[in-house]
Amino acid sequence: MATSVPSSLRTRGLSALWLLLLLLPAALATYSIGVGRADCTGPIADIVFMGYAKIEQKGNGLHLRTFSRAFIIDDGVERFVFVSVDSAMICHDIRQEVLRKLRLQFDDMYTERNVMISGTHTHSSPGGFMLDVLFDLTTFGFVRESFNAVVNGITKSIERAHNAVAPGKIFITHGQVLDANINRSPQAYRNNPQSERDKYEYDVDKILTQVKFIGADDKPMGAINWFAVHPTSMNNTNRLVSSDNVGYASILFEKMMNDNGATGKGSFVGAFASTNLGDVSPNTRGPKCEFSGKNCTDQYTCPGEKEMCFASGPGKDMFESTSIIAHKLYEESLRLWRSGEATEVIGPVRVVHQYVDMPKQSAKYYNHTTGQIEEVQGCVPAMGYSFAAGTTDGPGSFAFEQGTTTPNPFWNAVRNFLAAPTKDDIRCHGAKPILLATGRMKLPYQWQPSIVSTQVAVIGNVVIAGVPGEFTTMSGRRLREAIKNVTNDAPDDRTSVIVAGLCNVYSDYITTPEEYQIQRYEGASTIYGPHTLTIYLRQYRELVQAAIQQKPVPSGPSPPELLQKYLITLVPPVLYDTPKWGHNFGDCVQQPSKVASPGDTITATFASGHPRNNLMTEMTFLTVEKLGNDEVWIPVATDADWETKFQWTRTSMILGSSQVTITWKIPQDVKPGEYRIRHNGYYRYILGGVYPYYGVTNHFQVEVPT
Repeated sequence: MATSVPSSLRTRGLSALWLLLLLLPAALATYSIGVGRADCTGPIADIVFMGYAKIEQKGNGLHLRTFSRAFIIDDGVERFVFVSVDSAMICHDIRQEVLRKLRLQFDDMYTERNVMISGTHTHSSPGGFMLDVLFDLTTFGFVRESFNAVVNGITKSIERAHNAVAPGKIFITHGQVLDANINRSPQAYRNNPQSERDKYEYDVDKILTQVKFIGADDKPMGAINWFAVHPTSMNNTNRLVSSDNVGYASILFEKMMNDNGATGKGSFVGAFASTNLGDVSPNTRGPKCEFSGKNCTDQYTCPGEKEMCFASGPGKDMFESTSIIAHKLYEESLRLWRSGEATEVIGPVRVVHQYVDMPKQSAKYYNHTTGQIEEVQGCVPAMGYSFAAGTTDGPGSFAFEQGTTTPNPFWNAVRNFLAAPTKDDIRCHGAKPILLATGRMKLPYQWQPSIVSTQVAVIGNVVIAGVPGEFTTMSGRRLREAIKNVTNDAPDDRTSVIVAGLCNVYSDYITTPEEYQIQRYEGASTIYGPHTLTIYLRQYRELVQAAIQQKPVPSGPSPPELLQKYLITLVPPVLYDTPKWGHNFGDCVQQPSKVASPGDTITATFASGHPRNNLMTEMTFLTVEKLGNDEVWIPVATDADWETKFQWTRTSMILGSSQVTITWKIPQDVKPGEYRIRHNGYYRYILGGVYPYYGVTNHFQVEVPT
């Protein structure tokens, strides 16, 4: 297998020390545990989504609110915080701003060493928060509202977890989810050694790992589930903010555990976090040509003019597909929770963190072709041609194709106008023809990070490796194997290694050296060159060794904090609102049907202000209400629920007029009775100031057939 030689970095006595940790007294089985959740929904209108890099994909409404979910584990000596955020990714400045806010309340209790923040990687949330130029380019620059929403949500979730800390126990178990993911770059995967591929039944990971938290009084507190799948069931035609498949799975799990309470509320917190999802798609029907429905070429192109090759499924549309994948994840997580198969986690908490300047790193690499051990080097960041081709989850622009290993003189000239790679860069990146020499692009500021965060938490016999990007299936498998080799005398079934994806900073993809040679989208987006993974394998082995041996780890070079710079933004502010002619803000201009039944969709339209006037954090733009027996209106659904959609439309740019359309698909288990829909919002007065308004529909009857 083409990877670094594990035995070269083993430490004598380490295995015995690891076994000692696993055999600590049962008294260490009780931890202090805290869980917390907070709304982190950003501006839902007029901001380009982060993920597909499609400029025209501006949000115009809301389907599912996004949340931050925090988990605190404390053994009395060491404290570790894991946060899973319904966000495309996390950048260094977001983490630093969160830590600054926490420092004001808790001094040095929460630091970059013990706080791990992981993005779920939903592609349907507002962008503009990443600061690095390449990532904010398609969102028209930095968007302070997006940045603040994510920062404040993460901070609040950690605060709530801190305030909820109580004695408890931790358990871990593993299950399997089938028909929920496929490999979107099978050609690259097949370039890995046959002997290595033969060890695995599938070309993507099917394992769902659950870590659950139980209070000392046996009360369920929360759970983190890791499963490898891209949250791209919602495709690049979507304009409604959504946490996608994994976010909906979290909502389903939490509602069940919180006795069907309001979405985003309740004491139980359940996350579905990212792991090695780099080459993993939820679109299980696979790629087809957009118009003809025929199979794509081997390069994932289609013969028709402007005909894209993209993957879809398993449902008839993206909403049904999202629901199907979410329910598969939820059902297996619920089965694991109830199964009694879980193993208790026993042992101390140890956390290590180090910043690494990737272009300056080297590592030993065993070349299986030559049979020689080579010294390999990291590269200055660069993106390849196939990056511009996109993936079958979201095809790119122009005429770029995946698998491109030959440069084009025209595109090289365009590239060189921005910044030319050096001869060393070209040699270092090898099979990748450089389309963007991002590491050489300094104006107006950093385009991609060179310094990344690497972090490991050891909790008893569980190792969580927080990685700064998207590891492919085989890259994640190699990392788990490399970490287990550090604890080589510990039985495999007693050591669980979790790869936590997209943590703390985003540095795109990490393929194996063999996958890199094929230059699919993932390989072209492996920005530190063909041996990015080789360097990470060495780095994480060293971190795990340090954690087990309780050795201090140098903090490493500090990344630049871009928030301190003058950041470019081309997103215009909301200047003013005026209501539709002849109406006031909140007037219902389209009333719902007077009578409806389960399965029907109720629609209402209101004269509105711009949703960016107030993000309605921890509140709602809409409420479906039922008239109770005591003549009090009872909320039954909000804008955080799956059954509702909130869509905003600007009806006049000059006058600043707009309207919102609210839909509610009546669930099958609805209770009959009298209902109405409420809309809450804010408008910006032309002479200054932002003011609230609300409106309600006429009452309507929901009748349930007998």
